[in-house]
Amino acid sequence: MQSVVVKIGGSTLGSHDTSLEDLIELTRRGLSPVVVHGGGSVISTWLERQGSLPRFVRGLRVTDAAGLEVVTAVLCGLVNTSLVAGIVRKGGRAVGLNGADDGLFQAEIVEPDLGRVGSIVSVNTAPVLALMERGYIPVVAPVSLHGSSDPDSELPVLNVNADTAAGELAKALGAQRLIFLTDVEGVLDSSRRLISRLSPTQARRLITSGVAVGGMIPKLEACLRALDPVTTAQIIDGRRSGALLEAMEDQKIGTRIE
Repeated sequence: MQSVVVKIGGSTLGSHDTSLEDLIELTRRGLSPVVVHGGGSVISTWLERQGSLPRFVRGLRVTDAAGLEVVTAVLCGLVNTSLVAGIVRKGGRAVGLNGADDGLFQAEIVEPDLGRVGSIVSVNTAPVLALMERGYIPVVAPVSLHGSSDPDSELPVLNVNADTAAGELAKALGAQRLIFLTDVEGVLDSSRRLISRLSPTQARRLITSGVAVGGMIPKLEACLRALDPVTTAQIIDGRRSGALLEAMEDQKIGTRIE
């Protein structure tokens, strides 16, 4: 199976977006897409309704115990179900998963200042492969099992950044490609111009120099982590009609890291 891991950000899904149709078309072409989705804007909306202001460090959401309940409910419930239903209604075959299912992701807390946010330490690809072998598109919500016992927590899971989860899953699957659908045209230089191609060294330099900021940092770090065995990672504007297919056809779009 030629697997392609596609990270879908919630902000990319709009009236001109064709990501779900593109995923179905990839299956018709004999490829096996796997979706990892975000949901940051929806999570922020629900947190604000509860009077909690979102906080981020290096593009990662700070998540306390109460926030983790909202994150889990929104990602594993509202967003995941909506994406699966959208694919099925358009004629595709999709099944929702989250990182706790069969221990797909196990994570540990390595930055206590982020709260209940995990760093993935292991990936069990078995549930994803089982769905792919049966012709389904796995749609993965980025929470994880907490690898350590935590007697103070009633919810033994951790929030995991969706970009990071996509990179770890692509690496574990040995995916052909890793593609991030974002709400910008790609990686921009210090003059806000699109960079069409980056080497790993150049990508690291953008992070260390401070040119890459906010949510672009975990995307670039995920690309760097996934390269080898993944040969090409790409960050593209998912709001464009047909963007995912253009990327798979090697058209000049977004930023390629290879």
